[in-house]
Amino acid sequence: MRKILLFSSLILMVASTKAQDKIENQAYTFTNLKEIPHTSVKNQYRSGTCWSFSGLAFLEAEAIRKGKPAVDLSEMFAVWNTYYNKSLKYVRMHGTINYGGGGAFNDVTDILRTYGLVPEEAYKGINYQEENHIHGEMDALLDAMVKSIVSNPNRQLTTVWPQAIAGALNAYLGSIPEKFSVDGKEYTPRQYADNYLGINADDYIMITSFSHHPYYKPFILEVQDNWAYGEVYNLPLSEMMSSIDNALDKGYTVAWAADVSEKGFQWSKGFAVVPDEDAKEMAGLEQAKWEEMSKKDKMNEIYKFDKPIKEKIITQELRQKEFDNYETTDDHGMLIVGNAKDQLGNEYYIIKNSWGVDQKYKGYFYASKSFVALKTTSLMVNKDSLTKDMLKKLNIK
Repeated sequence: MRKILLFSSLILMVASTKAQDKIENQAYTFTNLKEIPHTSVKNQYRSGTCWSFSGLAFLEAEAIRKGKPAVDLSEMFAVWNTYYNKSLKYVRMHGTINYGGGGAFNDVTDILRTYGLVPEEAYKGINYQEENHIHGEMDALLDAMVKSIVSNPNRQLTTVWPQAIAGALNAYLGSIPEKFSVDGKEYTPRQYADNYLGINADDYIMITSFSHHPYYKPFILEVQDNWAYGEVYNLPLSEMMSSIDNALDKGYTVAWAADVSEKGFQWSKGFAVVPDEDAKEMAGLEQAKWEEMSKKDKMNEIYKFDKPIKEKIITQELRQKEFDNYETTDDHGMLIVGNAKDQLGNEYYIIKNSWGVDQKYKGYFYASKSFVALKTTSLMVNKDSLTKDMLKKLNIK
């Protein structure tokens, strides 16, 4: 009987090992753990306005969290006003700030604070014969205009050049409505933001984690699209990551700006990871076989992404090094709407993108905690999503 029991146990162990090997070697499989209510995926198409799409997606989720009906906010309302303000600053700064369609999350809250908000229905921002946003011509024209103004061909600037900028924006995006109706009631952009949505720009801050500035203090983030010199609060890496988790736990989404130019960012496959290129072995391969492989073959094996791989351990030093060496750049704005795990129990965030729904997860993807820790340039959060201890450290009331 004892021999039978031992034999049965051995069979079960072999079967269990084979089952585990099968799980480890199958394609990435994700299970959503928590997903915060938010609005549908939009498409920025051929425009460099991810900051507006993601920033407004964040505010749309905030409206839902406050008990308001789901709304679709006009991204181009923010783009029109931001481009206009950027043009004024570009000329005043003699052309020494970054100019173009890019921006940052603080641009969205600046527009909210100064002008209010507009629903998409009232202002679609496409005044040309296209169904989607295509900004190449507009971007090039505005760039040429401000450079011509800065060159000062008259040796004295006229008083009407801002009208020329506004005219170009109106030609491409359309004139901004002064009033519009929602549910049979008339609003201005200011009234719509304050009275209908009840969203206050002062409720939001940006955070990041870099060691070249003091922790728990604000600083002006040195990325090209931060033309408005928006300030971010600086946290140690572990506390930046815990701020994301705490926000999700409390039912808040998080606006996320990050570098998406990495080989580990696999949009079509629906995930973003940071492979450990220095791993001593590869899951599913015998260590002896792995050690015999050439560097090129190892890289090919790692970047096949046909199964979950070992990821780098992200440190504050590594994060800083990649930012300082331009390996982490401010590429894209998105929205963190929840968390998930893969079949091995590794943790991920659920990311809502603005590249349409023609993709594996219909416009969403899964970013590993390692990827977010390494490649985040900034986050926007509701102050109330932070712990009392964190608010005290940041001297925020």
